[in-house]
Amino acid sequence: MSNQPTTQKKGVSAVDFFCIGFGAIVGVGWAVSINGWMTSCGGPVPAGIGYIVALIMMVPIALCYCELVPMLPVAGGGMAFAYRAFNDKAAVLSGWAAFGAFVAIIPWEAIQITDVLGYLIPGLKAGNPLYQVMGSDIYLTTIIIGTICSLLLFALNMRGLAAAAFVQKILCFVLVGAALIGAIASLVGGSAENWQPIYDVSNPAIYGDPAEGLKSVSHSSMFGGVFAILASAPFFLAGFETIPQGVEDAGGDISSVGKTVVLSVSLACIFYALLLFCFGFAWPWQEFAGMERPAASTMFKFLFPGGSGLFLYWLITIGALAGLLTTWNGFFMASANLLMGMARGKVMPAIFARQNQNGIPVPGLIVCLILSLVGPFLGANMIDAITCFSAAAFVLSWAMTAWSLIRLRKTEPNLDRPYRIPGGMATAYFAAIVATVVLICMFIPASPFYVGSQAVKMFFGWLVIGLVLYLASGGQRRGMSQEALKHGVFAKLEEE
Repeated sequence: MSNQPTTQKKGVSAVDFFCIGFGAIVGVGWAVSINGWMTSCGGPVPAGIGYIVALIMMVPIALCYCELVPMLPVAGGGMAFAYRAFNDKAAVLSGWAAFGAFVAIIPWEAIQITDVLGYLIPGLKAGNPLYQVMGSDIYLTTIIIGTICSLLLFALNMRGLAAAAFVQKILCFVLVGAALIGAIASLVGGSAENWQPIYDVSNPAIYGDPAEGLKSVSHSSMFGGVFAILASAPFFLAGFETIPQGVEDAGGDISSVGKTVVLSVSLACIFYALLLFCFGFAWPWQEFAGMERPAASTMFKFLFPGGSGLFLYWLITIGALAGLLTTWNGFFMASANLLMGMARGKVMPAIFARQNQNGIPVPGLIVCLILSLVGPFLGANMIDAITCFSAAAFVLSWAMTAWSLIRLRKTEPNLDRPYRIPGGMATAYFAAIVATVVLICMFIPASPFYVGSQAVKMFFGWLVIGLVLYLASGGQRRGMSQEALKHGVFAKLEEE
């Protein structure tokens, strides 16, 4: 029995998968959070170098997916790989962590769209707020906008991955085009003097009174600043996992789908580093750090006073909104497919394994819609905690995927592997060890990777919820062998 389809089939192309993955990675963060990256790292230069370091960490991890995706092309991604390599307990840990990271992004995007539009159209936040969450005002108009956008994305994804991929491709071109024009404009109007000081965390206007302790950083050297980006970078580099979640809809050469994972991650790291260097070049970075959101757009109004600056302001903002929608759209279907994969393996309630006649996981999409609708009710001050929680959850899932590849290389060496990663086991061990070390450091307060106490509480609270659901679905697994349980996850392969 073949574990890998040998014939090509019609479906979503590798180019579409690249746009899904790259668009899901490069969302709105580059436009609304880039000054925050500079602040947390002590300048644009250490932040840009930090993303190059992240590239060194992320490519081996992406290569693990590159081998595993065409080898086991089923919904579930890292969850399915852990199931095959280990057992249902490892699968639910990897899958639930990834699902938490995925669904955290969905309300995050709903918060961001109302926040960004509120800055663009001040009238949206006119009048008295309905209430506050962590000091953030919540308005009826922003709730309505977030709700409408959530419903539209739900309706789009109910049409299937191909429809969502078409929209994703258009939005992806818009966000990349806007960002590249902004980068060129930054080089034209800027100066290398704006990078100075190369590293600094002592400005009281940004970091508070040094005598009372720095309020925003846990490092005191450029080395620490470079690595500080890793506390949030996994969140802003997440999105390539949307590719394995949709692999059952792939057409053509399945191995090319796996390669898009590496390409999307590599270009995203370079994209972020390039924008950090360029935007830091455009304006004195310590002034840029204090600009109101959306910071990248606002900067161009100062850099080019008059009509050209206003044009760039709107262009960058439109690109940011396109990026926001690509991430939101990419994770909508990916989250539903991941939940479906876990339900197939009987580690989540069986209802989430259901698909309609068109193969669309409707119950999972409904869960994603509900979570998306929650976002506008939370407010912008929840963003930092959600970001760091999601980053830690992603790293846990990545580490388990790398260890799964190592295990499968040993236990199932004869599995059909359309693609084998360069460096073989050495690359896989590097990815697994680096991801594991970064994960541990994320929970150590003295580490520059530390995600913060609120994110730590969210992380372990989420694991407890997953444990409860796993135990609640125990009746489905009772009396079944590991082989029978795995069959539920990989039955799609056996049908090919």
